[in-house]
Amino acid sequence: MNRQVENYLRLEQEESQLDISSLCERLAQYSQIDSSLYDKYHVKRGLRHSDGSGVAAGITNICTVHGYIIDEGIRTPIPGELIYRGYDINDLVENAEKEDRFVFEEVVYLLLFGQLPTKKELADCETALSMRRELPPGFLVDSIMQSPSKNIMNKLSRSILSLYSYDKNPDNTTIEDEMLIALNLIAKMPNLMNGAYQTKRHKFDNASMVMHQLKPEERTAESILSLLRNDRQYTRKEAQLLDVMLAIHAEHGGGNNSTFSCRVATSSGTDPYAAYATAINSLKGPRHGGANIKVIEMLDDIKAHVKNWEDEGEVADYLTKILKREAGDRAGLIYGMGHAVYTLSDPRAVILKRKAFELAKGSEIEPQFRLLDLIEKLTPELMRSVRGIDKTVCANVDMYSGLVYRMLGIPDDLFTPLFATARMVGWSAHRMEEILTGKRIIRPAYRTIAKRKEYIPLDSRTVVE
Repeated sequence: MNRQVENYLRLEQEESQLDISSLCERLAQYSQIDSSLYDKYHVKRGLRHSDGSGVAAGITNICTVHGYIIDEGIRTPIPGELIYRGYDINDLVENAEKEDRFVFEEVVYLLLFGQLPTKKELADCETALSMRRELPPGFLVDSIMQSPSKNIMNKLSRSILSLYSYDKNPDNTTIEDEMLIALNLIAKMPNLMNGAYQTKRHKFDNASMVMHQLKPEERTAESILSLLRNDRQYTRKEAQLLDVMLAIHAEHGGGNNSTFSCRVATSSGTDPYAAYATAINSLKGPRHGGANIKVIEMLDDIKAHVKNWEDEGEVADYLTKILKREAGDRAGLIYGMGHAVYTLSDPRAVILKRKAFELAKGSEIEPQFRLLDLIEKLTPELMRSVRGIDKTVCANVDMYSGLVYRMLGIPDDLFTPLFATARMVGWSAHRMEEILTGKRIIRPAYRTIAKRKEYIPLDSRTVVE
């Protein structure tokens, strides 16, 4: 037995000698904080005011997320707005539709460079992304296939960090260097995602890996479908639906959890790869980017327990059980409903719902979209009658995104990674804005409530029950 194995086994034996369960129970006791103290010390829990609005932590030119107005202390719901660099997301999507073209690359240019591109600038941007999609020589085998992960988000984070080692000058970067790194990562995300997924399938699902060569003529959405499908075939409508999904997920203001995490890391002066990996790790959480999976799990559960998906009474009865923690995952939540900012409507959900119903019409998956539509319709009144929650609640983008991915044949494992693939654009824009205008490390305060204690010599200590 070699020394490395001996040390590993010794570590396992030593860990077994610690009563971790009891120690953690004790830690939980020492960690208790009376919730009333947050009000006493005027602490904005979750960096949010009591009315749900966010604490202002910065200023940005990149994106506006608007869902209500506050006039003389009264919060009034309004239809949701998502504005990229001054341009309404609805205008960007609808004009691309009118001209029968893709929109994601236009959004990339707009968010990164601050203005809408000309035809030539858009073509140059598409070319710049296409030529950067290839991974470094040996990267797929050495950094992805040699250490697969069951979770693709975990592997994406590690892959971004690994790309640091392939950069000749990853720390001392100019803004021009930052822009090139951003373009490289935006371009490579689909390839990293696919490599991680194929390796995961082979290692953990006992399935064959299918690795295709990149096609330089394909745009981002086309390339994703082309890499994932064994026959590489897809329709233009399918690619354009995925393209819109990428566009509406590309950015959502500086206050969302992953973007704020990216800006916090950036403010410390860390390298771009570390900052973007931080954002991915944040997005992985089920309270953030992982929410679309929770909607799909909820939908599958409802499908299994409701016989007639079009019967409002039967669906409402089961939703009531979910809210009462008697069904579903017992969390008491109807996933896909409600948002921190949007009240009357989430513009992303409105766009996605319209696009999805167009493609789903007449297909086998249409009844599932209609079931989601019914859940969206019934939930606000049920939350009032069952929970006594009187605030305005709307469907958010996660309500429909997971089912759209399924309609496009995209595996559940890739729902959140696709979110990250799109959001890399917003993270990049915010990182560069933080570098150019932030100029100060982000360091909020935490009030300490622990009392001073007298030191106890080692021989005098006893276990506190």
